[in-house]
Amino acid sequence: MGALIHARLDAATERQLARLRKATGLTDSELVRRGLQALVALPLRGARTIVGLAAFESGKSDLGSNRAHLRGFGRR
Repeated sequence: MGALIHARLDAATERQLARLRKATGLTDSELVRRGLQALVALPLRGARTIVGLAAFESGKSDLGSNRAHLRGFGRR
């Protein structure tokens, strides 16, 4: 069995939960699980990505952080 969660709901959210329970026939637990799954599928707010990060032709994603790849770099 997984984690047991207790949550306090305001009146509006409690009404929404009751409507969803009635409309879907799902339990409160299943509705919470599905709600969490839906949130996980969304991109994280504030998460930033750098265009081209780790997009090297060599396919090596650690070129800037692996000292072995940098050996002799900048020397002739």
